[in-house]
Amino acid sequence: MTISTDKTVREYALEMPNATRVFEKLKIDYCCGGHRPIGDACAAAGVGLEELASLLEQANNAPLASAQPVAAQTGTLAELIDYIIDKHHVFTRDEMERINALLEKVCSKHGENHPEVVIARTLFNNLCDDLKPHMYKEEAVLFPYIKALEQAIKHKTAMPFAPFGTVKNPVRMMMSEHDTAGDILRELRAATVDYAAPPDACMSYRALYAALEGFEVDLHQHIHLENNLLFPRAVEMESAASRAI
Repeated sequence: MTISTDKTVREYALEMPNATRVFEKLKIDYCCGGHRPIGDACAAAGVGLEELASLLEQANNAPLASAQPVAAQTGTLAELIDYIIDKHHVFTRDEMERINALLEKVCSKHGENHPEVVIARTLFNNLCDDLKPHMYKEEAVLFPYIKALEQAIKHKTAMPFAPFGTVKNPVRMMMSEHDTAGDILRELRAATVDYAAPPDACMSYRALYAALEGFEVDLHQHIHLENNLLFPRAVEMESAASRAI
């Protein structure tokens, strides 16, 4: 296949759901950096266009991965929100608890000889401190408004009251917080040298690094669904409804 360098990472991620696995492998940011032209993203990641084209073609011919709902672009926003909460918010909360317990255990045993794991604990605690209120704000304020807006349009009733003025405002805040989470994930990967456990690592140490890497992959998918699918559709829906009034 031929890569169009002007197309964005987001466009490729939306057109080819399996592309996100390729982007993970090549360390191309498709969630917070989805707006970048694919050519610029490849240059930043040190990836050749021919290599990307070959891997994307293989991914396109492979069975569809279950990383995102098949109807993400065509289903209702309510369905997409429920999917994000059930698959990603629940996973994030569960894993934060499990990973924090592993971090405490590993730091107590290996922290003296491996200061990087202590750094990882601090970074992950910072990430949790950001994600907990972030998900709460989405579930308590933003998501209910988007669902109510969709229902109002469907039934041709009055638009719901928006205490934040327009959905663009909380969306902008959520995307900024996503950027912060993405920065912390990069710091975590750097501190752990791509989650490579040292030779003297015990099973808990290895389980910790595997869990951190799995957390990163899931959060990338989580942010991708919000930044590149849910939020743009919600903004367009509200704008179209406002124009129709």
